[in-house]
Amino acid sequence: MKRFLHLLLIACLLSAPLCAQSVKDLEKKKKQTLQQLATTNKMLEETRKSQKGTVNQITVLNRSIEQTSKLIGIISEELDSLGRNIDSIRNEKLSLEQKLAVQKTRYADNVARTAIARRHFSPVMYILSADNISQAMRRLRYMREVANYRKQQIREFNGLTEEIKQKELELAENINNKAQVMADKEREQRQMQRQKDQKNKILNDLKKKEKDLKSQQKTQQKKADQLNAQIQAKIAEEIKRQQELERKKAAEAAKKKQQQQQAQQQKTSTSSSTTSKPAPKPAATPTYTMSKEDQLIAGGFEKNKGRLPMPVEKGFISGHFGRQQHPVLQYVTQDNKGIYIQTPAGSYVRAVYDGVVTQVFHVAGSNTSVIIKHGNYRTVYSNITNVTVKVGDKVTAKQRIGKVYNDGSKSELYFMVYKDSSIQNPESWLAR
Repeated sequence: MKRFLHLLLIACLLSAPLCAQSVKDLEKKKKQTLQQLATTNKMLEETRKSQKGTVNQITVLNRSIEQTSKLIGIISEELDSLGRNIDSIRNEKLSLEQKLAVQKTRYADNVARTAIARRHFSPVMYILSADNISQAMRRLRYMREVANYRKQQIREFNGLTEEIKQKELELAENINNKAQVMADKEREQRQMQRQKDQKNKILNDLKKKEKDLKSQQKTQQKKADQLNAQIQAKIAEEIKRQQELERKKAAEAAKKKQQQQQAQQQKTSTSSSTTSKPAPKPAATPTYTMSKEDQLIAGGFEKNKGRLPMPVEKGFISGHFGRQQHPVLQYVTQDNKGIYIQTPAGSYVRAVYDGVVTQVFHVAGSNTSVIIKHGNYRTVYSNITNVTVKVGDKVTAKQRIGKVYNDGSKSELYFMVYKDSSIQNPESWLAR
């Protein structure tokens, strides 16, 4: 039984720090999720004030419900962790109480034996009745050891009592925390249910306007296609211009080399009538080669795949890359060449990596777009206003380049990533 209690105590002591660490990690995750949820709810409130019952309101509600569900999951994990912590503390307390009971029994036995011994002889007479000085000294040491052992028992007794009190305080604190976390979970569940009810009501209202929604969707997709085509054309133009520059450089280098060869042949020629000159080789068609600086920037960009910062400080992806289902219309999809990031009103746009601004242009219905070159990679930022950069500017990661345009109902950035002329999925490049 004693061995079992000993093993139980060790297990409790080992598991307690793990439980505490788990709760700490979950608290950190919960704090981050609450911050994200606060940002989303702020955008939801902005949407409610501007216009009720819109497709965008459904989008923001979906995000809020998703984050609330995530928060409830974290709270559930926290409850489980607190439950394990409470069980661990209770087991430690039980083990300490049993150890204290054993100490009390031993101390009582010791006191009883000492009382019986003192009725039969005096400690002083016990020392003085020794046969010689050596024996008297040994008896004196023995008496001191007995006294010290008793003092040690009292110290252990007091120490165990204090530990038990501490465990009781820890237990009460964890039980209170668990009750608070349980209340938080119930509150978030009620909030999520209210949001779901609100979403269903808006959906039902919007489905009655299906014809108008389809018309709006066609208009939005047409604008997006026009913007994508213009961006594609701008990037193709940049690449073509770079290739033309490379061709000119290659042609000049080939011409210079040919002139040097001809001059060398004239010097070494001994007969102008019998020897024939070989025809010069045609110059090879050049391909686009990056400068050392561009190679360095492109290499750094690639190494940071999945770790690049979001192009806005706060916000969420409201439109994912590729073909996506319309949030309301059942059989309608939209094809996104980039991602849409919705932000609170007044949010700044920032570069995701060091680079050079190569394009700043305006598209009707989509405001201003900025293209930043990172070696053979490019990032595109559209639907921005108050642009603070111009073509040729060198920018650094997280440098502000403008603000997300607000149309009165939402602020939404359109963000793209290109490798040469190939479109990439921006979500695979950004840290999440």
